[in-house]
Amino acid sequence: MKLFQDRVAIVTGGASGIGEAVVRDLVNEGARVVIADFDEAGAGRLADELGRDVALPFKVDVSNAQAVESTVSFAVAQWGGLHLAVNNAGIGAPSTPLADIDIDDWHRVLGVDLHSVFYGLKYQIPAMIASGGGAIVNMASILGAVGWAGSAAYVTSKHALVGMTKTAALDYAGQGIRVNAIGPAFVETPALGKTMTDEERSVLAQKHAFNRLARPEEIAAVTSFILSDRASFMTGTYYPVDGGYLAV
Repeated sequence: MKLFQDRVAIVTGGASGIGEAVVRDLVNEGARVVIADFDEAGAGRLADELGRDVALPFKVDVSNAQAVESTVSFAVAQWGGLHLAVNNAGIGAPSTPLADIDIDDWHRVLGVDLHSVFYGLKYQIPAMIASGGGAIVNMASILGAVGWAGSAAYVTSKHALVGMTKTAALDYAGQGIRVNAIGPAFVETPALGKTMTDEERSVLAQKHAFNRLARPEEIAAVTSFILSDRASFMTGTYYPVDGGYLAV
């Protein structure tokens, strides 16, 4: 039997990068997945490829609480419940010393990278309790454990996300909900390719013990394990998937 047979999942930021790899893993293991992304066209293409009997796109601005609530309502209406969620959507910002960060940019990053996860948990958890329990993975970063010059908003959001994950896990363990966070190192994604030159990516790769960036599929594999019943005693923890970054 497949790991996620007859289970319903939501993956935010599911149209590309890590989110896309997670969607593919979940579908391959039997789940029906809502691909929640601001990129409606990209989510639609992925749903068409995987089959709309197992994957449906849903356009969402994750920084808007009502939009996140609508995503959960859509999943429940389409497939009768919710069992799994991956709060993966996130953005970065240009490197800027803290005192020079524009206030609107600060709120924009925290809105997408932190507040969205609160909104996700707020609406996903009741739906999962009604479905008999579930598991949630919040996508943090290695920058949820260490700092990075010029990225105060992003680093702040990821540190806070880890604390929120631990607290949510304690709040709902007795109701059959597991909540964990994953801390990927730097990952070879389309978003990274748009913001860095090949030389910059090479320098970044050398910060990892393996002297390379992670692949989205490697992060997805850990995500799927933590969501699965094989990880039934795992909750409230932050798991770096960092190629030795934090050991260097």
